[in-house]
Amino acid sequence: MSQADDNAGTRRDFLYFATAGAGVIATGAVVWPLVNQMNPSADVQALSSIFVDVGGVEVGAQLTVNFLGKPVFIRRRTPEEIAEARAVQLSDLMDRTSQNPNRPGTDASDANRALDENGECLGITGVCTHLGCVPLGNGAGDFNGWFCPCHGSHYDTSGRIRRGPAPENLWIPVVSFVDETTIQLG
Repeated sequence: MSQADDNAGTRRDFLYFATAGAGVIATGAVVWPLVNQMNPSADVQALSSIFVDVGGVEVGAQLTVNFLGKPVFIRRRTPEEIAEARAVQLSDLMDRTSQNPNRPGTDASDANRALDENGECLGITGVCTHLGCVPLGNGAGDFNGWFCPCHGSHYDTSGRIRRGPAPENLWIPVVSFVDETTIQLG
């Protein structure tokens, strides 16, 4: 093999690698904007965490806020509503999981779904787990909680599914108390 053949092979290898490298860069330049457009917009990122003052919510009243495009029901429950929710046996529930990311892996007892120790404050995503309708609140339905009139799902005062086609309890968003009267969603 001559010296010229060695150089020709080296030049050929260089051209292959250079072409492949240029192809990778060109593919990246085309794909990056397509992937980047799937990132949330600035207004969505700004609303990924909101603060809600619940100090003015009276006992027995409900506040509805919009969080990530979904209604969130924040209810200050009466002692009767708390007692009714805590009297329910887990064996009576259709979904026995808390659906609470703040307390993952817990059962659906009222204590695992309420936001505070005494169970007065409840925060749930107001979207029916059957087909995504917004249930009616303020003591609606057969269990004095929420009722989805579209398909007949009945939720109790803790937002747990008790009757109807919904497969899961109403979800609880990521939420925490910042101080005595302010909660942070997200």
